[in-house]
Amino acid sequence: MAVLERPLIPRPRILLVEDDEAIAGLTARFLQNHGVECHIAAGVAAAEQCLSRGGVDLILLDLGLPDGDGLTMLRDQSCQIPVIIVTGRGDSVDRVVGLELGADDYVTKPFDYRELLARIHSVLRRAQHPSPSVRDTFLFDGILLNASERVVLDRNGNAIRLTSAEFDLLYALVQGAGKVQSRDQLMNTLHGRDAGPFDRAIDVHIGRLRRKLERDPSQPQLIQATRGVGYRLAASVSP
Repeated sequence: MAVLERPLIPRPRILLVEDDEAIAGLTARFLQNHGVECHIAAGVAAAEQCLSRGGVDLILLDLGLPDGDGLTMLRDQSCQIPVIIVTGRGDSVDRVVGLELGADDYVTKPFDYRELLARIHSVLRRAQHPSPSVRDTFLFDGILLNASERVVLDRNGNAIRLTSAEFDLLYALVQGAGKVQSRDQLMNTLHGRDAGPFDRAIDVHIGRLRRKLERDPSQPQLIQATRGVGYRLAASVSP
C-alpha cells in the first residue's frame, strides 16, 4: 500500500479533467479529504477555461473526452503544468503517446486512490523542489545541468525544456555517469516503483531526452542502452 505524504504546499490545486461524473465525484472527494483542492472539468472546453484563470498545480487528464482529444490538449499544454494522464487498462498505445507528448506519469483505471495521491505528491515534489545534491552544477558533453534551479542548458547556452520526469531521469543518469542503471532503478527514482514487464515509461522518457540532447538522436552516443539491463550516460561529468 502506498504511503501517504504531506502536500508540498498547504493545499495543492488539482484540475481533474474527467467526464464520468461518478469517477470525478469520488476522486475529488477523496483528494479534498486528503488536503488537495480539486476542481473538475468534464471536457476540454471547461478545462481550458479553468486553466485560463491560472493557479493550477497539476492536471489529472482523462484521454477520452466528449468534446475533444485529451492527447491534443496535452500537446497544447506543452509541459507548462505537470500532467498525470488517466487511461483504461487496455490503452497502452495512448499511455505511450501521452508520455511522448510530455506527461509526467500515468494511472490506469480502475485506480487505487491512495496510489493516485502518492503519484500526485511525487510529481509535485519533483516539479516544485530542486533535487538535493552536494554539487549544484554538472557539465557533460557541452551540456550544463543546474540541480538547484532545475535548469538544463544546451551546447549553445540555450535552455532545454524538460518535464519534471525528464529532468529527474537525466539527473539520475548524470549522478551515475558511466554506470548502467537498470530500468527498475530508474523507474523507482521517478515514480517510487519498479518497472512492470510491459511498462515503457522509462524507454519513452529516454527517447524524449535523446531527441533533446543528442547531436544525432538517430544514433545516440550520449545516453546509451545496455540490452536487457538499462541505460547509462556515456560522458564524463565535471563541476
